[in-house]
Amino acid sequence: MAAPTARRREKLRQATLAEIREAARELLTTQGPAAVTINAVARRMGMSGPALYHYFASHDDLVAGVTADFLRELTTAMETARDDPANGTAAERLLATCRAMRHWATAHPAEFGWIFASPIPAAASARLRPDTPRNQAARDFELVFLQQIEELWTRQRFPVPTPEDLAPSVREQLRLYATSLGRDLPIEALHVALSCWIRLYGLLCMEVLNQLDFVYSDPAPIYEETLRDLAAILGLDYSPPA
Repeated sequence: MAAPTARRREKLRQATLAEIREAARELLTTQGPAAVTINAVARRMGMSGPALYHYFASHDDLVAGVTADFLRELTTAMETARDDPANGTAAERLLATCRAMRHWATAHPAEFGWIFASPIPAAASARLRPDTPRNQAARDFELVFLQQIEELWTRQRFPVPTPEDLAPSVREQLRLYATSLGRDLPIEALHVALSCWIRLYGLLCMEVLNQLDFVYSDPAPIYEETLRDLAAILGLDYSPPA
């Protein structure tokens, strides 16, 4: 009976963890990130603050757990769009992936803002603890885009700079990043992929964080212009959304 009892306890623990993270999400979306404290989450759960520490060791631990949930949800949305049978070409899959990212982010601005402004330093934390749920979720998220670029590179080369055209420090940073990913993409192709990602993700962050409101009430066409430019950079045919 010991094993079934242990399994029931673990099942109850996981259910409580999920309920705690959902309570934190409700506080975030209704009151803002400053409202997500251990004591506030505990009150919403009908628990004491010390009791909640049995599930999350610290506020940072809670933040990491909630961030992992958001990243997994965003990743799933992007993967679902990518794998839609209606998207038959590499270009259609990549464009659908990028549009799904924007759709989720604009539909969940508080959650996306939380991901973007997460106080956990992703790069340093990932190097020290690569297998934590938060860091694994972050890696899965970034690979949705990058793996498609890698597959594209395997099938058809797109224009890239020569390694010698890149600054030595850039070459070394790209080499370290490629090694950490365990991918075969050459650093010059990785440089192009990351340049595309920075441009697209940066634009999306500006939109969701209301940094474009001074001029654009509807940034969707600007996002599509960026997708058109990225498709040209990668040698893909651009098609507008259905």
